[in-house]
Amino acid sequence: MTIKVGDRLPHATLVKVTPDGPDQVSTDDFFAGRRVALFSVPGAFTPTCSARHLPGYVEQAQAFRNKGVDEIACTAVNDAFVMGAWAKAGEATDKVTMLADGNADFAKAVGLTVDSSAYGMGTRGQRYAMLVNDGTVEALHVEAPGEFKVSSAENLLASL
Repeated sequence: MTIKVGDRLPHATLVKVTPDGPDQVSTDDFFAGRRVALFSVPGAFTPTCSARHLPGYVEQAQAFRNKGVDEIACTAVNDAFVMGAWAKAGEATDKVTMLADGNADFAKAVGLTVDSSAYGMGTRGQRYAMLVNDGTVEALHVEAPGEFKVSSAENLLASL
């Protein structure tokens, strides 16, 4: 079942990219007591993700904070080392927290996976953006296959 507005995020363990290396974090702890703008990309270093999705959130980081968002986070079905390298390449290290979902456990738990086997990528997370308030989904924008419209930083900002 796909998560929807008003639902609590399921318990899952993600790997947070930190300057000291990978750090396991539970969704219960990470999202507790604050508002988090979370966006998901099919993969770090993929064309739309690198050229449009991540840069939008990096550029709009202060605008999110001005609207009461405590943290911006990105998740992808990649390992923490790839996510860390992508954060550096995208100049996002101090603006977007990278949350690796290496086995797609979180993507499966929220019901937002896509089969990208035809591209040699296996199971991935769908492209989406959500606003999470103290663990509860406040807004959710899931892209149609192959699209990049509703999950953009600008669209999520406009919905706040």
